[in-house]
Amino acid sequence: MPELRQSIAQHYHERTKYDPETIASKKQELDWAKQPVPFKEYKIGSTFDLKPYVQEKAEAFADNQDALWWQRLSRLLFCSYGLTARMPSSLGSAVYLRSAPSAGGLYPAEMYLVSRGTPLLPPGLYNYQCRTHALMHFWESDVWQKLQEACFWHPSLESTQLTIIITGVFYRSAWRYEDRAYRRILLDTGHLLGNIELASAITDYRPHLIGGFVDEAVNEMLYIDPENEGAIAVIPLADLLDIKQNLPIGRTALPSATEINYPQIPDGELLNYFHKCTQIQPGTTGKLNLPEIRQEKSLEDKYNFPFCQKISTASNTIDWGESLNGLEVTMLKRRSTRAYSGEELTFDELKALLDFTYQSQNYDYQGLDNSTDYFDLNLIETFIAVSGVNGLDAGCYYYAPKAQELRQIRFKNFRRELHFLCLGQDLGRDAAAVLFHTSDLKSAVTQYGDRVYRYLHMDAGHLGQRLNLAAVRLNLGVSGIGGFFDDKVNEVLGIPADEAVLYITTLGKAR
Repeated sequence: MPELRQSIAQHYHERTKYDPETIASKKQELDWAKQPVPFKEYKIGSTFDLKPYVQEKAEAFADNQDALWWQRLSRLLFCSYGLTARMPSSLGSAVYLRSAPSAGGLYPAEMYLVSRGTPLLPPGLYNYQCRTHALMHFWESDVWQKLQEACFWHPSLESTQLTIIITGVFYRSAWRYEDRAYRRILLDTGHLLGNIELASAITDYRPHLIGGFVDEAVNEMLYIDPENEGAIAVIPLADLLDIKQNLPIGRTALPSATEINYPQIPDGELLNYFHKCTQIQPGTTGKLNLPEIRQEKSLEDKYNFPFCQKISTASNTIDWGESLNGLEVTMLKRRSTRAYSGEELTFDELKALLDFTYQSQNYDYQGLDNSTDYFDLNLIETFIAVSGVNGLDAGCYYYAPKAQELRQIRFKNFRRELHFLCLGQDLGRDAAAVLFHTSDLKSAVTQYGDRVYRYLHMDAGHLGQRLNLAAVRLNLGVSGIGGFFDDKVNEVLGIPADEAVLYITTLGKAR
């Protein structure tokens, strides 16, 4: 019996892999005259200026409840995606950095706010203008019921008043990364989701993540051109200061269809074609002839290699300061490390990084959510190549988050190989540890259809952002890498061949 054809998600992943034998021939010179502007502009609309509220401490508004409400929303948006630095550029125009990292500084994600209609924020659609830290009210009609219908009447939309919608503007990343840009867009969205989660804790909101919605309906609601931009995540914001909005956790992910009857797709058209294939179509119920997805947490970690050394990662928690002040400062000063010194990390530092990233239940006493929304972390695995961690042998380890232990699968110092795997970037060679997020893509598609490609990369980006912030808080260097020789990673490090590499995060001491 012939083997079934690969799904479009698997085909996309294979087509967009970097290979050492072909990468040089595919490399193109960038046309800097066509560099996309990473900001959206509206010619018509009314502006709500948020700057006065982010420049003052909450105590300044203690006796003014309206101003306090604005201050909370202003801080949430600024910590999530606000401009935090302006860097000069050799090309003339300045480069603006934001609180969330983005591959190549291209910032393909756009952030919208939908208001159901509150005493202070009229109903309608808003775009977060990060360049001016303002909300642009570009559509004044009530669209909440349309949003509910598009999200299959998700329970988190019944009592909430505000919803963030994240879209991806495809060309912003495709200009540089071509068809592989879809991976970067989803990872960048995951970074932003990580920021929204933590900024919400600072400002007394609780984000409820929705990945299952009718794409066409949400795109039409936002008045965006689906050829250039598409909705990727919907996040209702429950106000924790309103008892009616303290909501139970809902379902985050729905499956899509699985496309296997796709034509020959030319290079340059694969990204848009694939994105359309991951959509949930109008008129579907969310079941789509696939088995019901059960997201109960597995009690066991996926890999338990025989005869491997097992090392506990139980750790002290990272202190985020009184009222999470330290977290807010960290979010605003975060930067991606450009070079490592080669100096070692301590094992305690690595354990603390893993603890904050994966063990959210350990941080509820500090005011953080103890059950963070992801799409499905059961599908994500973590491997760590250790080159310079004092107290830990060099080699490749599987991180088992449920058992909270490292399981060594290879004994070797991989510095030279990591330099090669990361496309010759010195970050891979000089880092003390390099962390790989992976997933069994074929199995994941069986559960969620082609849409799972979105979920996997956003979850990996979300975890990567928690690593980013933990490292900065500990005065360590950190940088994500989305470009690597995909298949060679598994081969060199001994990672099981079924695991598709999604994302790399390098860790070390900054030079």
